[in-house]
Parts: sequence; C-alpha cells; structure tokens
Amino acid sequence: MGAIAMQQYDIVILFLLFLVGFLGHTFGFVFNDIIDYNIDKSSKEISDRPLISGTITIRNAWIFSFIAMGIAFLLAIYIAVSTSRLYSLVILIVSAFFIILYDLVSKKFPLTDFFVAFGIFFLVLYGASTVVNTISQFTSLVWIVCILAAIQVLFMQIVAGGMKDIENDYKHGARTMAIQMGVRVIDGALLVSLKYKVLAYGIQLIDLAVVFLPFFIVWNISTLSIYQYIQWIALLLVGVVMLILSHQLMTMERFERRKARMLIGSHYLINFTLVPIMLMGLNPWAGILMIFPALGFVLSNLALHGTVLQPKTM
Repeated sequence: MGAIAMQQYDIVILFLLFLVGFLGHTFGFVFNDIIDYNIDKSSKEISDRPLISGTITIRNAWIFSFIAMGIAFLLAIYIAVSTSRLYSLVILIVSAFFIILYDLVSKKFPLTDFFVAFGIFFLVLYGASTVVNTISQFTSLVWIVCILAAIQVLFMQIVAGGMKDIENDYKHGARTMAIQMGVRVIDGALLVSLKYKVLAYGIQLIDLAVVFLPFFIVWNISTLSIYQYIQWIALLLVGVVMLILSHQLMTMERFERRKARMLIGSHYLINFTLVPIMLMGLNPWAGILMIFPALGFVLSNLALHGTVLQPKTM
C-alpha cells in the first residue's frame, strides 16, 4: 500500500513487497506464539494451536520463524540494491524492531499494542521508501496510508486481540490494555467498562475520519467524479458494518469464545478493505488489495479447521 500510494505500479516490485510483508507477518505471529507459549498452554480454548498441541515443536517453530524473517530481508536487500535505495532497509529494520519488542513484552505491560501499530506504520513506510530516494519526497497520501494502517492494527490489537484472549489473560494476570481498562470475565459473564467502549468506538471513528482526508487534501473535492462519490458510499457502508460488529462483540452478556471469534473474523475481513477502497481514487486496480487479507484468512481457516470465519486456534 505504501508503494502504490507513491504510484509504484510495477507488478514485479509489488509482488516482492507483498512477499516481504507476508513473510514479515509470518515471523511476527510465530514468534508471538513462541513467547506466549507458557501462558497459552494453560488454556483449553486454544489447546489445538500448533505449539500447544505439539503439532509443531518449539525448536521447529524457531527455525521456521527465522527462515521467514531471513527470506524477507534477503528480498528487501535485493529490492534496495536493484533500486539503489539502501535507506529503505533501515526503515524495515525499525519496523521489525517494534514487532519483536511487542512480542517480547505484550503480556507484561499495557500500551504495548502501540508497538505493533508503530511496526506496521514503518512497514507501510518501507514500501513507499522503495519508490523515492529520500523521505522528503513522500507525499501526503503516503503519510495518511501509514497512519491508517497503524490505526487499523491498533484497533485489532486493543479490541479484537484483547477481547479474544480476555478470559485466559485475566485469569493469568496478563497486563493487556483491555484488562487495564476494566474488561473482565467473571463466572462466564463479560464485563466491558465504559472507557474501553469509548476507546474502541473512538479508534474506529478516527479511522473513518482519516480515510476521507485524501479527498480533501490530496484530491480536489470540488472536482470529484461520480466514481469517487461511490467510493464515499462504499467507505461509509464499511464503517457502519465495522461499528455494528464491534458493538456486538463488546455487548455480549456472556463471553462465548466461538461467537467472539466469528465477530472478530468478520471485522477483520471488513476492516482491511478501507485503505484499498480509498486508494482506488489513485488507481482502480488498488482495489485488488482488499481481497488478500480476506482470501488468506478464509483459505487458512478452511484448510486448518473447515470453517470460514471461526478459526479455532485464534
């Protein structure tokens, strides 16, 4: 998304950037499972996760994660050398640093969800850095896309991530943002504090406000086409569905992990369509980006669990 925001349309470069992001995420998620192993193994709800069930050993998980990271950086080095933009590697290293930092301390301290947001911010910025020679050449659209990516991931971490593990995290004294803000599961009853709800709705409303910014500060709103007004309608519909799903998640009277997984999975599919729809104002083909999170999510769920929206290992 960062590269496309800088009007990079070379399909080979975009595919390589996709692989860098894909493998980087692979490392981050596997590394997180390794670090959280001792907490996760006590939960029956997630007993069929690969590490907990023993399908994959800790040793092999370490090997797998570092191979993914190694290949990602080899591809990034190739891109940097071929484009003569070595500074892009520094930005990618900063992104990896924040992701690793989060994985190491996420269950020990509140506010660590911001580390993931920073990591994704710099990952998108890395994509843009492969197109131009200096940071000063980044357009306003690039910074907006970076901010949007960070906001969306922040919501997924604070709300979706915090809620899906709330019962086990609360039981074992984890210091996540959700727990610090008063979310509890007591005798099966889900208690969500008002301040946590305000935060959750606030993040999403900020997300929607920022996604409309390019129409005002990048493109001339006085000359918007019918096509761009259709984009507005699509963005608003996505925003409404997002708010409805998060409301249903936070107003469950009793914590049902199966229902929570379904709502989180649905929100995940919807949330990450916002930026691709907005980027279609730059190039209609950018809309293709919205299928990747959904396609990966659905295919992995079908392959591993035989379900579409309810991954049993989430």
